[in-house]
Amino acid sequence: MYAASAVLAVIAIALAWPVPIALARASWPSRTPGRALALWQLIALAGGTSMIGALLLFGFAPFVGAGAADAGLLVSGLFSGPLPTDVGVVHIVALGAAVLLGAHLLLNLATTAVRAERSRRRHHTLVELLSSPVPGRPGTRMLDHAAPVAYCLPGMHTVTVLSEGLVDLLDREQLDAVLAHERTHLRQHHHLVLLAFTAWNSALPWFPIANRAERAVALLVEMLADDTARREVDAATLATAIALVGSAWGDVGHADVLGTAPHRLAAPGPTPAAPHEGPAVAGALGARISRLLAA
Repeated sequence: MYAASAVLAVIAIALAWPVPIALARASWPSRTPGRALALWQLIALAGGTSMIGALLLFGFAPFVGAGAADAGLLVSGLFSGPLPTDVGVVHIVALGAAVLLGAHLLLNLATTAVRAERSRRRHHTLVELLSSPVPGRPGTRMLDHAAPVAYCLPGMHTVTVLSEGLVDLLDREQLDAVLAHERTHLRQHHHLVLLAFTAWNSALPWFPIANRAERAVALLVEMLADDTARREVDAATLATAIALVGSAWGDVGHADVLGTAPHRLAAPGPTPAAPHEGPAVAGALGARISRLLAA
């Protein structure tokens, strides 16, 4: 079991550092965002399970020779008697670390989901109070605000929110492209994918790969929504809509536009980005526009 534990540890290390970095720097994900998104999910799941598995196998290794039934000696020994002589402090620490890490990740996922759901409910309530239905567009509401904004709210009753500023800025085809983009987020449940990576980043804020993964996945779901939208309108129309909204803000780093609101699962709607996020947001929009024009 020590050999198996070592193999899992090597896999965990590879999935925690070199593999995510290579994927984040690769150029092919923009061409096939669906496959890249699936690969990011596989990396996150396999990385976590291999890390916990390596610790568990190492901790249980002294019990293998005694037979599977005698693994219960660990539990009984912790409370009422001495552990087998082959069991050292390092094995107990490994088992404890595996349990704590697994519990931490699961509890963080649960709390992130609860906070996101509460935030969505509050936002739904505010949207109902501050907006009006859009005639001829079921599930779409209009905010009386000059800033060009479009985002979607998932849940039992999904809603796509537009601002009057957006409607005034875009023509009919461009607005249809934006709505198609937002409907894709809702139909493909992108908020659930983003929730998992937001929870991962929240659970391991000191781990730079978690933040890199969250940003990469956020961009990939936008690309997926763009790909669906351009089945209804041409790519140039969608690219123009993205560029118009970005330029209308003056600095795209100051707002979430055209579908980025679902990324902020703990925040009620499109909120200003932090100063250090500006270049990243601008770069993401630029990448989306470039791939649409190159299609």
